[in-house]
Amino acid sequence: MSELLLQGYCIRRGTTLDRALLVKFMQRTYQDMFPKSDFSHLAGTVEQYYSCETPLWWVDFVGKGDEGGINLSPRAIQTPVACLWVGNAIDQVRGDRHSHIFLLYVVPEHRRRGIGTALMRYVENWARTKGDHQIGLQVFESNTPALNLYNQLGYQTQSLWMVKSLHEDKTTS
Repeated sequence: MSELLLQGYCIRRGTTLDRALLVKFMQRTYQDMFPKSDFSHLAGTVEQYYSCETPLWWVDFVGKGDEGGINLSPRAIQTPVACLWVGNAIDQVRGDRHSHIFLLYVVPEHRRRGIGTALMRYVENWARTKGDHQIGLQVFESNTPALNLYNQLGYQTQSLWMVKSLHEDKTTS
C-alpha cells in the first residue's frame, strides 16, 4: 500500500522479498563515495540484519496523472528512486533502545527535490509512534550533502567512529 510522501512521490513499505533490491541500493550508496571498491559483501549484511523487525521503505516516482494529480495506481509505480532502512540500537550511555538508520539513499537523478528531508521526517514520526526518544545514524565525514541534511534537521554529533588500518605501511618497510 502506497501513500503520498511529497508531490510526485509515494512511499511504500518493503517486504523481506526485497533483499536483492536493498543490496543494490546499499551498493550504490557506497559506490557513490568509494567508486573503485567492491561491495559484494553487503549482501551478507542484508542477509544478517534485514527482517520484519528492521523496516524498509521505498519511494517511487509516480509523476502526475492525466488530470494533473498524483497517479497512485499500481501501473504508475516505477522502479524505486529512494529507500530508507531502519533498525534498532541501544544508547550506550542511557541503555535505551532507539531507532537507527541503516540506509538512506536517493538516486542521483532525484536528489535535491526534498526526498531525503521527507524520508527523515517520515522516520522521525514513525519512531515517535513507537515511543522512541531518539534516532541514530552513521554518516561518512566526507559525505557533505548528507551531513548538511542531518545538521539542518537538528542531528548532532554524539560520538566519532574511529578506525585504524592494520595493513602494513609499505613506505616504512
